[in-house]
Amino acid sequence: MHRFVQSLRGAAVSSIAIGAPQTHRARQLLVAAMMAMTLPAAAQVAVTDAWVRGTVPGQKVTGAFMQLKSPTDAALVAVTSPVAKLAEIHEMKQDAGVMRMRAVDKVALPAGKSVEFKPGGYHVMLMDVTGPLKEGDTVPLTLTVEDRAGKKQTLEVKARVKALTAADLPAHKH
Repeated sequence: MHRFVQSLRGAAVSSIAIGAPQTHRARQLLVAAMMAMTLPAAAQVAVTDAWVRGTVPGQKVTGAFMQLKSPTDAALVAVTSPVAKLAEIHEMKQDAGVMRMRAVDKVALPAGKSVEFKPGGYHVMLMDVTGPLKEGDTVPLTLTVEDRAGKKQTLEVKARVKALTAADLPAHKH
């Protein structure tokens, strides 16, 4: 890919630099080279094994879980879903011998490393859920990821609903 970008950039710049008339082709090459130069910065975060714990009628809160892997240093900074009025990124961890859950502003996604959102760790809390989520349903999630330069991108994820009893969460306090 890098060689392709260099050849496009070189061809476009050479056409312009040697005084060649600015033909439609030279402009196309220049635009293609400039767009290709931005590809590494906009590399997609990979999302795998996305799932949501099922609910029962009247239940207003559930969790979403997945694995995220970014090719560059980035952070998950927000999540939304049409099935919940509020979605927050949460972390569970031991504090003085007690498992506690708290909302966090972001979760670091170190380059090339998988970050797991799982029961008992990082997860997405879906709050004020609009209706029951049954096993086999699909829940759309929109993840917002921010790179080191502060550029944000959104990822559309389809998470399948697993049975309510899937990987029970340990007891916790807010």
